[in-house]
Amino acid sequence: MRRPDDDATVVLRRPPAGVARPAPPRRRAALAWVLALVLVLGGAGGAAWLWFQRAAPPPAPAPVAEAPPRLDPARLADPATILAHRAGALTVFRLAENPRILVFDFPSLAEQGRMMNRLAALVEKEGLPRDRVLSDAELAAAIAERGETEETFYFGHNYRVTHIARFFALAARDGIALNEAERRLAAILAETGVAPPGPDGLPRPAVEAAVISLSAVENPHGHPSGRVAIDAGVRASILRHELSHGEFFTNAEFAAHVARWWRERLTEAERAGFRRFLAAGGYDPAEEEVMMNEAMAYLMHTPDPRFFNAGAIGVSEAALEDMRRRFRDGMPQTWLSRVWPRRQRSATSTIRTRAAMRPARPSARRSRRAAR
Repeated sequence: MRRPDDDATVVLRRPPAGVARPAPPRRRAALAWVLALVLVLGGAGGAAWLWFQRAAPPPAPAPVAEAPPRLDPARLADPATILAHRAGALTVFRLAENPRILVFDFPSLAEQGRMMNRLAALVEKEGLPRDRVLSDAELAAAIAERGETEETFYFGHNYRVTHIARFFALAARDGIALNEAERRLAAILAETGVAPPGPDGLPRPAVEAAVISLSAVENPHGHPSGRVAIDAGVRASILRHELSHGEFFTNAEFAAHVARWWRERLTEAERAGFRRFLAAGGYDPAEEEVMMNEAMAYLMHTPDPRFFNAGAIGVSEAALEDMRRRFRDGMPQTWLSRVWPRRQRSATSTIRTRAAMRPARPSARRSRRAAR
């Protein structure tokens, strides 16, 4: 029986605003246990996480792609090794005696011409511009006008790397389209490190270096046309001749000696004899450095009389040997004098020996172009 003051209606009163309603005792106890468990587990987990971070090795860095090794096609070799080489494709050597000389050994005169002839036209060919690169049509016309072919324009080449860099700069300036062989030349200069590309992509000389070239033995018994013959003796003479140019370009002391010999130890008549001889071979006599450099190479480092002898410059054998004596006087010691003997072979007949190389046209102008 209910008491009169019992009220069957239970009124749930909301606590005043801002005052939390106290939880029932049992509920408070349960919440306390849950909170304690969370704190315990959270602390243990945090501690475990910190321990794991300290104990675990740091993650391996993301793999970085390795830069490929710099391709350097140049092989160190002495003159004898280069001379004995038989090129099936263009091979680039770095001369052991002077690694700043790069030797391009071509399998044929035609391949050499495709890479080097336009450069020759810019640097030293008489009657051609020095301030721009010839187009394909202009180069072909210049070669034909001289009665030459791509193969016979030059039998060997030599250039400072600065000459080559200027060639590419002028071609880019004027929008001259270069052939594949010429573009390959730029790539080789970059690969060997002597002239890597600058911000504009053009070769920038990094060292005072030289490029010389020669061709493999080709038609040693004569070309069917009678115009091209590179036998073992010709190849040896061209290599020696061109390497002396490489030394001139890369050895300042040797170059200074050559200049003194040319200006002070030759008479005006002797210099004039060399100028006539070189002009007949297509060299520009107005290029003074070309004149002294070529005079040195022909006199001291061209042993094959088919290319050079006393009659070529209109002097006697005794006078020619005296010029050599004057050159050797005070000459700085270089590998050139160690590798090759002092005396040159000589010949009294220029026409007969040169006609053997150029039976189709034994003129003085054509016969002297086998080396440069």
